Amino acid sequence: MKTILITGANGFVGSNLYDALSSDFHLIGLDITGPGKYPPGDLFGWDDLAKLPPLDAIIHLAGKAHDTANTAREEEYTEVNVGLTKTIFDYFLQSGTEKFIFFSSVKAVADTVQGDVLTEEAIPDPKTPYGKSKLEAEEYIQQSTVNSQQSAVSSQQSTVSSQQSAVNSQQPPASRLPLPAKQIYILRPAMIHGPGNKGNLNLLYRVVKSGIPWPLGAFDNRRSFATIGNVSFVIRQLLEKPIHPGTYQVADDEPVSTNELIRLMARTLNRKPRILRLPSGLIRALARTGDILHLPLNSERLKKLTETYVVSNAKLKEALGIETMPVQALQGLETTLRGRSSLHERLPK
Repeated sequence: MKTILITGANGFVGSNLYDALSSDFHLIGLDITGPGKYPPGDLFGWDDLAKLPPLDAIIHLAGKAHDTANTAREEEYTEVNVGLTKTIFDYFLQSGTEKFIFFSSVKAVADTVQGDVLTEEAIPDPKTPYGKSKLEAEEYIQQSTVNSQQSAVSSQQSTVSSQQSAVNSQQPPASRLPLPAKQIYILRPAMIHGPGNKGNLNLLYRVVKSGIPWPLGAFDNRRSFATIGNVSFVIRQLLEKPIHPGTYQVADDEPVSTNELIRLMARTLNRKPRILRLPSGLIRALARTGDILHLPLNSERLKKLTETYVVSNAKLKEALGIETMPVQALQGLETTLRGRSSLHERLPK
């Protein structure tokens, strides 16, 4: 049984990954809280890296999440999202661990999608402190990887030169190149949701449950989500199969509009959806007032609820050798809304 370290183990994603993977992997947790779902002796603190057992892979989740209330200092994001990444990735490079999976974010690339869809070819231009910190963490991983590879080349120059000549002469696609000794994956997920999640989905759900009409029906948008069932499936594939290292966006296949999401929420509550189409200009003015008075509806939250943000997962599916993700977007959203925790048991392995 492979031993996998998960940082931020007791968070929303970490807890769901434990449910999805613990029957087939020996999971070790790293977190500032405990014990959570982990047995005694399997949860460590950040000062305990020297005490960790040999690992087969590291999944780095720990970080500071995007603060939609805009109350966090930019330095906080850097200290946590960049600082912790440096600590655990340096440990990875010095250890015998084979795989490193880093959870970045699509926000490391773009705060707003230009064009119809966001792909991995987009030039990163994050606008928020959260997105900037995630991109800086990505860049540290990439540069440290290059430095490590250059050191290996220097020590084995003749062997590497011979191998490189063969590679250059045949020029196979990247997916057919031999896997490196250390395989590094940077994942950029869309908004992840599942049992136990917090954030804007909960805000929407409370609105629908209270019977208050949804006032943002005038905004016609489409947005990509990443159900935790699909995220868990991707992680399992990376752990079990020889997937070529790289940067991959993670998202469900189908984008969903906010109005469609409101209708789904109403259906799960056995209620009739109530959607108002108030003038968008009025709503934006109210959101600017929320910025000043620190109300639940502010400009940042309005943007998250109404923007069109479609994320391509084509590169990831090609690398995994699949045509569709195992969980449809609406199916995953309904599972989240109903609070079911059995989705992982139905996923293909």
